Amino acid sequence: MWLKIMLALVLGVIAGLIGGEWIKQLKPIGDIFLALLKMTVVPVIFVSLVCGITALKDLSKMGRVAAKTLVIYAVTMGIAAAIAMLLSMTFGIGSGMSAMLHGVTAPEMQKTTLLDTMMGIFPDNPFKAFAEGQVLPIIVFAIFFGIAINKAGTAGEPVQRLFVSLNEVVFKLILMVLSFAPYGVFALIAYVTADNGFRVLGELASLVGVIYLSCTLMLVVVFPLLLRLFVLPAWPFLRKMLPVQLFAYSTASSNATLPLNMETCEHQLGVHNSIASFVLPLGATVNMNGLATYLGAVAIFAANAVGIELTLLQMVTVIVTTVLAAIGAAGVPGTGLIVMSLVLTSVGLPLEVVAAIAAVDRIIDMMNTATNVSGDSLAAVLVARAEGELDLATYRNLANDTE
Repeated sequence: MWLKIMLALVLGVIAGLIGGEWIKQLKPIGDIFLALLKMTVVPVIFVSLVCGITALKDLSKMGRVAAKTLVIYAVTMGIAAAIAMLLSMTFGIGSGMSAMLHGVTAPEMQKTTLLDTMMGIFPDNPFKAFAEGQVLPIIVFAIFFGIAINKAGTAGEPVQRLFVSLNEVVFKLILMVLSFAPYGVFALIAYVTADNGFRVLGELASLVGVIYLSCTLMLVVVFPLLLRLFVLPAWPFLRKMLPVQLFAYSTASSNATLPLNMETCEHQLGVHNSIASFVLPLGATVNMNGLATYLGAVAIFAANAVGIELTLLQMVTVIVTTVLAAIGAAGVPGTGLIVMSLVLTSVGLPLEVVAAIAAVDRIIDMMNTATNVSGDSLAAVLVARAEGELDLATYRNLANDTE
């Protein structure tokens, strides 16, 4: 599968550069594929998370898993934002942007507070959350539902067995949809390439370059170092995550990539279902390592564009705000533009930069998403290792990643 996805990625770029406008007619193929993927997202999140909760009979263990997961998410996002800001200051990106910002009006942003975000995760109507695909409320409902099944004792056992069966059915559905992945990836990449071409120049190119470099450092330096801290080799993780990263890059959606990420973590990286089904759905919404690099770089980019030198306190504020903003960010394309205003406002930077960056948002979002889903899997592996729920033989075996 990963070879097919990589080939589709390369051919899509070539087709987009050569085909021009007419190749954009393939976009509906990619859209249909994304629709099929998103069709599986809500069942995957709810069913797998309920199974994960019911597998954690020990509520103290569930608390430990949640605490370890959130700590890993916060630490990696903070590191990602700091790396991006350091590189942005080193290269001085955005310094020549003032002329481009002249007369530009930023798109109207939806203003939300942290309290609004916290209140919004508790569903007053879970069926509405299912219908609208509201991930955080679904996660919260699934957690409460799974705990209720456990507390029901013997009366809840038939319901638990039903969800175990549903989980198998959902994964078969995922495999059916993923069999169309190469065609969907080809169509999506061909469209993106034809739509953008080589227009990413000058200052915007420097922003894209810094974010790509920051994400690359997270993937090949920071993540391997964290794996070594847990006495795990990095190569099996990097090798087996490649198809997931390629898929995430082409779709620019953490939620759309979630089914493939779940399958990879459980069957190729050896993460027990009770851990993967809890950590990954949560990570698809809460853990945004790539988005953290985006927001950190944009803060320095905007400051340089208007000639402001951020103080150490302001830079710390950016990092903290980035982590908090990512918590409420949905795992769908374009999220960065929505939460960017919160980070820029936190240190008094101009929102006008958002309009200029919107031109390259999709290209940035693609790399961010590949980093996001890798961070989700990393957390799952590390938590599973800490809880003794990682099959080391499966993790180290490189022969099982070609299925």
